Amino acid sequence: MSSELETIKQTLRDFAEERNWEKFHTPKNLAMALAGEAGELVAEFQWLTPEESQKLTKEQFASVEMEIADVAIYLVRLADLLNVDIYEAAMAKIQLNKDRFPSS
Repeated sequence: MSSELETIKQTLRDFAEERNWEKFHTPKNLAMALAGEAGELVAEFQWLTPEESQKLTKEQFASVEMEIADVAIYLVRLADLLNVDIYEAAMAKIQLNKDRFPSS
């Protein structure tokens, strides 16, 4: 895992610990929160045309950026709790996709 991702992971661990939130950070709860945040990200694009979604206003971009951050935060926290190395898992999945969908 990259050092930047390790920093995020440790920061989130510390944040939860300082607030005594570990009891709430179960895989089930984190997965549900992740799904909710992904839904909020989708909502930012819901009524935009494909063209509009590629040319966000400054305000739209800021909202999308915060929703992406929320998704990333819950994903990193869930992966940490389950001892999943996000980098290794993503690279393995990319290889599976390359094998499944070879380039033409």
